[in-house]
Amino acid sequence: MTEKDAGAPGLARLAGLLADETRAACLLALLDGRAWTAGELARHAGVAASTLSEHLGKLVAGGLLAEERQGRHRYVRMADDRVAHLVEDLAAQVAPEAAARRPRTLRASSAGSAMARGRTCYDHLAGRLGIAVTDALTGRGLLRQDTGFALTDAGLGWFDSAGIPLRPTGRRPLARACLDWTERRPHLAGVAGAALCRHALDTGWCVRIGSERAVRVTPAGEDALSQLLDIDPAALR
Repeated sequence: MTEKDAGAPGLARLAGLLADETRAACLLALLDGRAWTAGELARHAGVAASTLSEHLGKLVAGGLLAEERQGRHRYVRMADDRVAHLVEDLAAQVAPEAAARRPRTLRASSAGSAMARGRTCYDHLAGRLGIAVTDALTGRGLLRQDTGFALTDAGLGWFDSAGIPLRPTGRRPLARACLDWTERRPHLAGVAGAALCRHALDTGWCVRIGSERAVRVTPAGEDALSQLLDIDPAALR
């Protein structure tokens, strides 16, 4: 085997893990950044608990998921943010195909609209909400996108003045572009994206809705984002 194809076996194994609809459904569900029980994921994927357990075992062994046990419950979550970004980026590639399919029920249509309006992508904001925030940061000179995503000195000061601490951990970049699968444009991820999302949820600027990853901006959030980033509240609804 040559040096050029030394990574082929690992890539093939990774592709094999993703090439299953049940496992793909689990990975997409876990993009909400929370830990799920095996039972919750089984119901979400519409399969038997025993079947789901086998799939989770493969995802954990393959390094895509991490698991914890508390009493009788088995919880799983994304192994790290790199896995989450991989799944979101792949989802973006099939977004046009998914969008071409009409929702079969009013409930599915409403859920899809809510996800497109605003959602979490692992631990940062996505959808039109994520794009609006990213555009506002860029327009005010707080974020640069011309040479990859990077916070400016003014941007670092903005996070500090807004009471949103940035705590870099490991090799995770301070700011990172993540391709939004509904908007087909990059939104802010990385340490800054995670900190902003966490602050929005902790302060009540945003609240989770339904059982999916969808979030809604509250009146308090509209006021805060209007004052801090001059975002038109109408763009957040």
